[in-house]
Amino acid sequence: MDEKPQLPQSNSENFKQMDHIGHVLIVSYPLQGHAAPLIKLANTICKFGVKVTFLTTEFTLAKMGSSLLISEQDGKLITFASVPDGLEPDDDRKDPAKLAASIYKVMPGYLEDFVMKTNDSKNGYDKFTGFIVDTPLTSMLKVPKKLGIKCATYWCSSPGCLALGLNLEKLIQAKVIDANDGTPLISEKIPLLPDMPPMSPTEFTWYFQRNLDAQKSMFQFVQMFISHMVSESDLILCNWFSELDPSASSFNSNILSVGPILADGQTAGSFVSEDSSCLSWLDKQSPGSVVYVAFGSTSRFSQEQINEIALGLELMDRPFLWVAWSGLTVNGASLTFPDGFTGRVAHRGKIVEWAPQERVLAHPSVACFISHCGWGSIMESVSMGVPFLCWPYFGDQLYSQTCICEAWKIGIWLRAGESGIISRNEIKEKVDMLLLETMVVLTIEMHRQPRILAVPRPVQGQVASLLKLSRGSQVRASRLHLLATNSYTENHGFDSC
Repeated sequence: MDEKPQLPQSNSENFKQMDHIGHVLIVSYPLQGHAAPLIKLANTICKFGVKVTFLTTEFTLAKMGSSLLISEQDGKLITFASVPDGLEPDDDRKDPAKLAASIYKVMPGYLEDFVMKTNDSKNGYDKFTGFIVDTPLTSMLKVPKKLGIKCATYWCSSPGCLALGLNLEKLIQAKVIDANDGTPLISEKIPLLPDMPPMSPTEFTWYFQRNLDAQKSMFQFVQMFISHMVSESDLILCNWFSELDPSASSFNSNILSVGPILADGQTAGSFVSEDSSCLSWLDKQSPGSVVYVAFGSTSRFSQEQINEIALGLELMDRPFLWVAWSGLTVNGASLTFPDGFTGRVAHRGKIVEWAPQERVLAHPSVACFISHCGWGSIMESVSMGVPFLCWPYFGDQLYSQTCICEAWKIGIWLRAGESGIISRNEIKEKVDMLLLETMVVLTIEMHRQPRILAVPRPVQGQVASLLKLSRGSQVRASRLHLLATNSYTENHGFDSC
């Protein structure tokens, strides 16, 4: 190992001087959908006066780049560090198998070296007293175990999928699934939790109907990280709350529900630059009128499906905000829209590369969310009271769709035709159905933002603290009006009330 792990450098002076209790190392898998929820967790832990070092690969930390600087400006107890991923600079990091193989080979050594050097250093950093790993990295738990550090796994998926993982051996012994590749051996749905719908074998997180090799690799991967999590985690921290499933924390004594974990106005480390102009565009729309469309960072569509999405949004004749980023197409193809589409919808549609999703979902103009049903998106949308039109892509998203539509009744399904394409007419009809159903109308009424009036003394310390409160209230689905004197607002660039 010639390369050296980077010790934390970011906000070192603030990091040394602040009062704190403990020092936690959070280790994230190097993908957008993993880094973002773990940065949110880091921000949440810091609020309790605990130091946090967030560690991922050098490539990933560089890709998040300036989006992380927002967190540091508040002088928080968080810093960022990185280790090599074992790949060459020009290697393809979009190949998930290649990336995973390299990480599992080199990261344990780099990680142990990083922890030992940090604990032995004389530069003011405290020793690590806690260790939290992303679910795919539970094999790294041997490092804190070896060093006598308490450790936890952060589970960023649903209660049902955790129950599935914890029952793997029972399912194999009962001949529900094949022990070698996880292929379902029965067609009946499996009850996993008393308060949740039974899970169809086609909703198993590793299931790939037309690719047995991919399924086998995924199944063995799930077996591996579940085994390490059960045997080596002192706690399993779960991003959910008991109202979603009262029985979810009862099937394993080490489970601790800590959700919903939200950014609360702080950065969550985006790989793609967020376009905040969509927020001012939303300000101009009527309450409960906008259809928000976003499919996360892993969904991929053919050009035919992209065309149907676009034409469906045009056909429904409603305002829409569509996150149509350049990675949305299969095989890296260029993203194109039907001829004349952007001109025809310019008066009521907004298309962006990436959006500040929590702030979008908290906006009173948003009526519903066409979503891939990723767990992070579910927690954000549920917290803001926004109903779903479900469009899952793979993995845990399939069962999450069932929970949304059957258990929680806060969304409806989209159905593909025989060709596997969801048509423009299906999109239009289901949006209309979603927004006209009594249950959904009541949900929209409930999520309309309460308005809060804050009246600080006209001095910097008082106003600054209430401005921070307003940022937090915005992503918690409240709108705060700040009332200050004319002289103060003129001197500090605000509008007086």
